[in-house]
Amino acid sequence: MWFAKWAGETAISKILVTLFVSMLPILELRGAIPLAVSLGLDIWPATLISFVGNILPVPFIILFIRRILDWLCEKSDWLKKLIDNKIRKTLKHSNKLYRSEVLGLIILVAIPLPGTGAWTGALLAALLNIRLKVAFPAIAAGVLIAAVLVSGITYGFQALIS
Repeated sequence: MWFAKWAGETAISKILVTLFVSMLPILELRGAIPLAVSLGLDIWPATLISFVGNILPVPFIILFIRRILDWLCEKSDWLKKLIDNKIRKTLKHSNKLYRSEVLGLIILVAIPLPGTGAWTGALLAALLNIRLKVAFPAIAAGVLIAAVLVSGITYGFQALIS
């Protein structure tokens, strides 16, 4: 596996790769936990590292994404149209989430499917002006639930193969 060679054989390199992958949008811990296990990390350290990496970007997204999006919109009309379209789609069903901020964020983030997760939850919290002190614990709870689900699936799959 080319990725294993790139990551190296040391435990610290495997941990750093897992941490980095869990911080990436789309992949998040859904990709990081199975990757870490395939690199040879045990399931629980892989889960813990992935959890930490997945929630690290959340405060920064909530605090700065609006400024970044505004800056991007100023740079290009094409980007402005793209961003406006994505925001409109994101906010389409937001009043359901807005009424139950905490539970809605937890559920959105906990579902381990593409288009959900910490990045999406943080973006939605920022767009709905949900304060960091409310949004962060809800997103962290959702990430914890997703981590347990993905770990269970990964462990089950690993047991089937063994």
